[in-house]
Parts: sequence; structure tokens; C-alpha cells
Amino acid sequence: MIDSTSWTTVYPEIALLVMACVIALVDLLVTSPKRTVTYVLTLVSLGGVALLHALYADAGHTLYGFGRLVVSDPMGHWLKCFATIAVMVTLVYARPYAAERDMLRGGEIFSLSVFALLGAMKYFVLGAMASGFLLYGMSMLYGATGSLDLATVFKVIASGQVKHQVLVFGLVFVVAGLAFKLGVVPFHMWVPDVYQGAPTAATLMIAGAPKLAAFAIAIRLLVEGLLPLAIDWQQMLALLAIASLLVGNLAAIAQTNLKRMLAYSTIAQMGFVLIGLMAGVVGGNAAMGANAYSSAMFYVVGYVLTTLATFGIILLLARQGFESEEITDLAGLNNRSPLYAGVMAICMFSLAGIPPMVGFYAKLSVLQALVASGQTADIALAVFAVAMSLVGAFYYLRVVKVMYFDEAVTATTVTADTDVRLVLSINGLLVLVLGIVPGALMSLCARSVSQMLAN
Repeated sequence: MIDSTSWTTVYPEIALLVMACVIALVDLLVTSPKRTVTYVLTLVSLGGVALLHALYADAGHTLYGFGRLVVSDPMGHWLKCFATIAVMVTLVYARPYAAERDMLRGGEIFSLSVFALLGAMKYFVLGAMASGFLLYGMSMLYGATGSLDLATVFKVIASGQVKHQVLVFGLVFVVAGLAFKLGVVPFHMWVPDVYQGAPTAATLMIAGAPKLAAFAIAIRLLVEGLLPLAIDWQQMLALLAIASLLVGNLAAIAQTNLKRMLAYSTIAQMGFVLIGLMAGVVGGNAAMGANAYSSAMFYVVGYVLTTLATFGIILLLARQGFESEEITDLAGLNNRSPLYAGVMAICMFSLAGIPPMVGFYAKLSVLQALVASGQTADIALAVFAVAMSLVGAFYYLRVVKVMYFDEAVTATTVTADTDVRLVLSINGLLVLVLGIVPGALMSLCARSVSQMLAN
């Protein structure tokens, strides 16, 4: 018999499941081509779930359920809250795009998006290759420790009674699986192909909330379960970070397709996330863990926020009867729509790490956590990351140059529905404001990670 505490840990997920079914059923009765009722019901449902996660997170409790297979803690709930908000914003941006292409006829985009959000915590097993790596690595960890419970795995490894070679061999496959889901080099080739090949609305669904899920499972496995092996997986993450920063930034320079450029940009951005994850343990001492991991969490949240606005602009421009995927399609955007050009410019500055955008503070906090170790190799890696950021600034600023200084291809003014215009404006404003006053979000991340480490 499953105790009541187990159900308490998944109340938000139960609410999401129920509303997903309700949305699917209600949509059967909707006849409006724009599925307005379904759209509003979906946003209200997601808003309620996000609020539920925020309340759980604010309570500060850590609960385990279903035989310790589920953990409910502030960090997890905040990541789920942000992922839910990301899906809400995605649907706001995607609805006009989908309506223009007759993709709302059945309303499945709303119910399937909610079901996709419900499965975010299992996102890491969706890819066959990633699944193979992860499952094989987990099987080796189970063979070595006799358990898949993260707390038990942690204790057994910390006891020193397990053969180190077996653990490291399993760890290699676990890290490879996580790297595939994060889309870092050398497991990155699916990222540019999927970003460019998928409809832009689907690309945004892939580029936003799942990054939060991938970060969550990475920190759960590596920090909560395998922290005693940090000296091993930190070296792996360092190599992955270096390769991602190098390949991502250099490959992005050569791209003319905007979505493909942003895909390689994502690869480079994930390199910074790996830097944050690898900076938590120095010389076997995890005292710097809270600072490093909260910086990585802040980075992921800031990146997703920026990505939402970036693809929101692309979706908005694509409504003019063509797929606005080439960088040249943004030519003269400032002359046609100064507001949207300004939002896009803010996003590009943020991704490039230019102050006072949130991307600058995110990069600064990650690099600060890395340099604080005082290790020569870490300082050298920080210098390399800064150099790669300067390279990355070229292709981000190229987009700004095209918007503000190139001749417009068309004189058509970009228009948007009120909800899209409002959300996009708030989205762009947050990218700026959270860079100027990052304290609240940084404190939230630090508090969540500290509570996770304490438990």
C-alpha cells in the first residue's frame, strides 16, 4: 500500500494529468478555428500548476515517495515551475504561427504540449542513444552499489568499499547520456538538424523547458547520487565544456540560417552550464557546491528566458506568409517594428553576455564560481570561456547589425495579437531587468540548491 506522503509528492503532476485530460475532452466540443476556449483553458491550467509548484517550493520541505523513487524539494519544484511557465509562453508565441498554417484544427497542439510537460522529468530517456548510455551506466552503478536509490548510492560510494574502476566505467556512460540530452559536443549533431528541420513552434518547445529538465536530472544524478565521484565526472564535464564552447561558437559563425545558428549557440551556452556543474568540488571539498550549482541553475533559467523571447520573434515574423529562418529575413526590422527589433537586440546582447542583460550576470556568476577554486586549470578554463564568448559576440552582434543597419527586404509592418505582444514585451523586459537586479532570482536558486544539498 502506498502511503499518503507518496501522493503528496506528486500532487502538481496529478493536477497536470487531470487537466490534460480535461483539455483534450473540452476541445472535442470547441468549433472555433482558433480554439480560443482550449487555449485559455490550457493557459489557466498551466498557470495553476505553476502556482502549485511555487507554493510547494516556498514551503521548503523535502519529501520522498513511492519507495524513494520520487523526491519533492524546493529546487525540483522551482525548476518545474519555470518549465511550466516556459510552456505557457511557448504556446502564446506558437498559437498565431500554428493558426496561420492550419495546425489548430484538432487542438492537439495544446493537449500534447501539456502531456509533454508532464513527461519532462522523464525527458532524458526519450532518445534511444541517450537511453542506451544512461541505462547501461545505471546498470553498472546498480551492480557496484546494489541500489538505484540516490541516497544509498551516495553512501555506498562514500564508504569506499566499491571498486573505483567499475564505478568510473558506469559513470562514463551516465555522463554520456546526460551530455546527449544537454546537446553538448560530441553528442550534439542532433541539435542543429532538429532546430532547423522542425517547425519553429516545435523548435521552441524543444529549446525551452526541456533544458530545465535536462539540468534537473544532471544535478540529481551527479550531485545527489555521485558526488563522491566528483573528481572523475568533473574532469569529463571539463572536456565536454571545452569542446562545446569551441565547436559551438566556431560553427555558429558560418551559419546563415538563424535557427541553425541558434542551435550551435545553444551548444556553446550549455558549455557554460557544464562549467557551473564542474566547479562545485575542489580537492574533495564540496564547500563551494552551493555557489557553483546555484550559478549553473541561474544560468539555465536565464538562458531559457532569453531563448523564449528569441524564438518568439522568429515565430512572429514567420506569420507574414513565410518561414523567417534566414538571418537576412531580419533586415531592417527596426524600421518596420522598433519594439520587436529592440526585444531581439536585448536577447542577442544577453546571449553574447553583454551587460546589463541577464546573460552577462549568468556568465559572470558561473566564471566567478570557477575562478574561486584558485586552481590553475580552472582559471585557464575561465580565460578560454571568456575568449570563446568574444568569438560568440560576433554572430550575435551580426544579427543586431542586420536589424538596424541593413535595408529592409519588405516594408510590411509586423503585427501581433495583444497576448503575444504583451508576453513578448514582458519577456524581453525580464531579460534586461534580471541582469540589472539579479538578486531575487539568484537568491531563489541559491536557497533551493542549499536545501537540496542539506538533504
